[in-house]
Amino acid sequence: MDLDELLWAGADAQAQALRDGTVSAPDLLEAVLRRADAVDPRLNLFRIVYAAEARAAAAEAQRRLDAGERTPLLGVPIAVKDDLDVAGDVTGMGGRPQFPPAEQDAPTVARLRAAGAVIVGHTNTPDRCLWPFTETLTHGATRNPWHLDHTSGGSSGGSAAAVAAGVVGAATGSDGGGSVRIPAMFCGLFGLKTTRGLIDMGPEEHWHGLSVVGPLGRRVADAAAMLDVIAEEDHPGGLYRDSADTDPEPLRIALAWRTPLGKVPIEAQRKQAVLETAERLRALGHEVVVADPPLGVRPTQQFMIRYLRGVADDVAALPHPEWLEPRTRRIAAVGRRIPDGVLARTRAAEHDLDGRMRGFFHDFDVILQPGWTGRQPRIGRYHGAGAAHTLAGVSMGIPYFPTWNVLGYPAAAVPAGRDSVGLPMGVQLIGPSFGEHQLLSLAGQLERAHPWAGDRPAL
Repeated sequence: MDLDELLWAGADAQAQALRDGTVSAPDLLEAVLRRADAVDPRLNLFRIVYAAEARAAAAEAQRRLDAGERTPLLGVPIAVKDDLDVAGDVTGMGGRPQFPPAEQDAPTVARLRAAGAVIVGHTNTPDRCLWPFTETLTHGATRNPWHLDHTSGGSSGGSAAAVAAGVVGAATGSDGGGSVRIPAMFCGLFGLKTTRGLIDMGPEEHWHGLSVVGPLGRRVADAAAMLDVIAEEDHPGGLYRDSADTDPEPLRIALAWRTPLGKVPIEAQRKQAVLETAERLRALGHEVVVADPPLGVRPTQQFMIRYLRGVADDVAALPHPEWLEPRTRRIAAVGRRIPDGVLARTRAAEHDLDGRMRGFFHDFDVILQPGWTGRQPRIGRYHGAGAAHTLAGVSMGIPYFPTWNVLGYPAAAVPAGRDSVGLPMGVQLIGPSFGEHQLLSLAGQLERAHPWAGDRPAL
């Protein structure tokens, strides 16, 4: 496989080629940097590329490979979302950086670096990672490699687009209300919102427990290999990468159409993609029946209180809130009105929702749900819009995502074909807490039966 082809093979295949010695880490990195130079002017993937630092890291990774060391990502170029600290660089989170360069790596970055992954750069996000589109007054719009007039999603839009465009084989994302799953679906990738607590995010929760770190990859194996590096080590189940290769036993799968907002309109092609996925799962030997989790409307209130107050607390810690976009400041102003007591009662109420879902997961192993309910927004759809207009607009697309952030459960975004204009579509698979092995196993089985990674955007 030549270098250009290897760029499209994904992080796991790149790691195997490095282990086999069919490519060197420095040569692979140079191909990545050439690809980034070629497509970044059109897509706006990176806030910064660490060319010199990455070359030094690739040389060190090759030394480790030559010495016989092996890790899941040794020598593999990886992009990092611009919400995780990378030592020596500022962390912009979509806007003008508020703090000096980081003195040390975030835990996820430190784990990647220790495993020999080559950190390529910081990818673009919306302002303070608030939105399901990546378009800011500071850095402009990140475009979807499949259709440049449309967004790559958010808030991990730069990371998803970098993988979809064949620059890197995997990237980090984070998900506080769909921010891994939405860009994965928009860009035709596999993405995994992980269980709360599975990946170390430092000493403080983000958005009061809503947000977690998760991997994005071209294939299930890419995300699984990254998870073996960045996840905490005290949860049983063996290697995540092995689960991606192992078919699950026949599972009981609930096809859930209802959201906390009730039954919501879904664009016809995207609804059909869910139904076709259900049929594919049945053909693989699984039982799929229509059944809705017994949660009612409460997850919406839970999410909004924690999201709004989380944004307010984030902004309150910034030295220059006046540098933020107007709608970000407005969201923070609303969040500041939420009293501590209301927030505390909201967090305590999660226990009852979790109890209800534990009962549901006695009857079912996995939930199948739609993802974004319509076509990806066009670039500029929310440019200059106020907080209320933006929040109301994106809320129409996201009703299937926030419940799983409230509960802290794992949820996978799985590609499910493309629509009539060539834009990717996707579905969600949700499991109980620390159910990542089962989700990777089921998604891997689906991918083997119906591969999705062979198609490439015609940039």
